[in-house]
Order: sequence, then C-alpha cells, then structure tokens
Amino acid sequence: MFKIEPFPQYQSGLPNALFPALDIPTMIENLKHERTWEKGELSSIILLKSPGMKIMLTVLHEGTEVMSFQANDSATFQVIEGKLMVHIKKESFPLNKGELLTLDEKIKYSFDSVEETAFLLTLVSGNL
Repeated sequence: MFKIEPFPQYQSGLPNALFPALDIPTMIENLKHERTWEKGELSSIILLKSPGMKIMLTVLHEGTEVMSFQANDSATFQVIEGKLMVHIKKESFPLNKGELLTLDEKIKYSFDSVEETAFLLTLVSGNL
C-alpha cells in the first residue's frame, strides 16, 4: 500500500515557498491503490489546507455520482484526467481533461464522472 503525504497546514496562514512540488500523476496512481478505490468508491486526499483555502485531489470510477453538495465557499473544478459532469440547477456542464470551472459561494451542485476521472477541487472562503 502506498502512503500519500499531504502538505502540512500552514502555521502562520502564509504559504511556505519551501514546500516541494507535487507529482500529481504519481499521486493519482497512488490513490488508485487505496482501499477505498479498490472497493469501488472514490479516493481523495487533501493536498493543501490553510485558513482560507483547501485543495483536494479526487479520483472517481466511471459512473460515480456525488449528489447535492453546497459549499459556503467558492469552488473550482480542474479535470486532470477523464471527464466530469457538473450539475447546477437544471444545467449540466461537461468538463474534459485540462478544463476548469469556477462556482461562486453558496451554489448547490452535484457531479458525476462520465469515465474514470481525476480532478482538483479548490475551495476558497469568502474572506480572502
């Protein structure tokens, strides 16, 4: 089993420029060896957590649905691999590899994967 180490929380709330760069493709492969992934569930890790921002890397099996989620923070989805469908009210937005979608705070959304998908979800609080 692989062990994935996320960035530590900032002590001062300010980024430390000495953090190493993340190897996202390797992290995606490591997430696909996690027990949750092998059981058919999504696999996720927090890459960065600070007082005003959280960045998560998530991998989804084809057909995985995450229903009705609403964050008090603004959200950004960036697809690294695969295809993600983000649903807001009665509209759906397809996101392909390399595409990015931003949502204002307090927007209710759900999403599902059209194929095996890896994406970054960034949540930013309104007080930045």
